Amino acid sequence: MKVGPLITIIFNLLAELVQLYYYVVMLACLFSFLLGFGILDPRNQIVWNISNFLFRMTEPVLRPIRNILPNIGNIDLSPLVLLLLLQYVVMPVMGKIYGMLMVGIA
Repeated sequence: MKVGPLITIIFNLLAELVQLYYYVVMLACLFSFLLGFGILDPRNQIVWNISNFLFRMTEPVLRPIRNILPNIGNIDLSPLVLLLLLQYVVMPVMGKIYGMLMVGIA
């Protein structure tokens, strides 16, 4: 049994999941802005459900980042830090691990 194609499939799936989470964080930021400026009504059931879903998806990852970052008034930089970590740390590390596994298998 060849393990190479299976590792490729797993790493492609992980990369897609990281990219999907990147878009969820971006959507949560946009949704937060729309709620904050009063464009969306949080009393609307659909808006509340979307907001609740996005909060539950992003808050467990953003909370530890918020605890580390200093308080800068009402500006929340934790989504920016998370997006930068996903883009410039997680994805390259996954690529390196994938490369090392593929070279080790061949």
